[in-house]
Amino acid sequence: MKARDIVSMVRDGSLSRRDFNKAAAALGVSMVTVPVTTSAMAAEKPMYFGWAGYDDPNFVTSYTDKHGEAPDYTFWGSEDEAFQKMRAGGFQPDVMAPCTYELFKWKDGGIIQALDPSRLEYLGDMFASLENIEGSVIDGQRYFMPIDWGNSTIIYRRDLVGEEWRDENVSWEIFYSDQFANRLGFYDSAGAIVEISALVLGYENIFTLTEEQLVEVRKMVATQRDNMRMYWSDQTEAVQALASGELVASYGWNDAYVTLKAQGYDVGLGVPKEGIFTWCCGLVMHSETQFVDEAYDLINAFASPEAGAYEISNWGYGHANKKAFDLVPEEVLSELGLSTPSALLDSGIFFQALAPDVEESYIRLWDEVRAGY
Repeated sequence: MKARDIVSMVRDGSLSRRDFNKAAAALGVSMVTVPVTTSAMAAEKPMYFGWAGYDDPNFVTSYTDKHGEAPDYTFWGSEDEAFQKMRAGGFQPDVMAPCTYELFKWKDGGIIQALDPSRLEYLGDMFASLENIEGSVIDGQRYFMPIDWGNSTIIYRRDLVGEEWRDENVSWEIFYSDQFANRLGFYDSAGAIVEISALVLGYENIFTLTEEQLVEVRKMVATQRDNMRMYWSDQTEAVQALASGELVASYGWNDAYVTLKAQGYDVGLGVPKEGIFTWCCGLVMHSETQFVDEAYDLINAFASPEAGAYEISNWGYGHANKKAFDLVPEEVLSELGLSTPSALLDSGIFFQALAPDVEESYIRLWDEVRAGY
């Protein structure tokens, strides 16, 4: 597989942006940056640096209408590796697309600059819960323009789980019940595993668990481990297993639901009664960009309701611009589980950045439970 093959797979929907990292690893490198227009070294126009797939021209229509061509695009495998690459010097994109939990680190690292709110054309059209989401405004200055959001939740086969686990009865507890032992899947992420186990226990401080709480969480994690058919790092594994019936439910993202639904499977995108997890990603401007005017045009293109309507309809993710939802037919929103975006956002548990010592304790717990001790 070559880099251009990965890009093609993202474009045709067979590889999601969040499965890009594994495909990159298959190329034998820790991170792949893939310029998909002109040379990234030419520096003749701004460079977008972010998740694979966002080179789709439907995201930047107003930008290309104004400038006559698309920007350069370069993709990362993970935000942490992207941060290290930019901090090391010698690589300078112009507009980057981190999620909110990265913002404090990126600002402290000196790689992003404050934005002028008056130049953000659609800032006033953002959902209230996203406009000033944590990390977007730091020390009174705006650094982040929210663009899209989605859910980390339960993707399940409605025809296989039974009424007690579907629709309004969806619960994270399904991963801790032996009713479906060996027919469940979960994302291989220490943070997600520990945080959701803590949520099921009723803890509210899931991003700052104490050592005493982690003792009880460890028991839940062990129970979850014993019920799993698979822990996956590539969501396509879970999608295929759900399609075959090998799995009845899995941790997953919106695009997994869209893929399975399009293939004709009776699947649900759950809203667990304990809470649905939500991520929000957006755009920031590099502190050293030479393309300030073009960078604002690019940010505004991604933030437009037209770009948002395209992403909603074709990717199944939510958009930060509430007016984008007015451009999507109600039957499409209903099919995607996005008919009530404000309610979804208000009920969502937004991922937070973990303090380094907390993150280390979560990783250590999962490593030990996985190893059987």
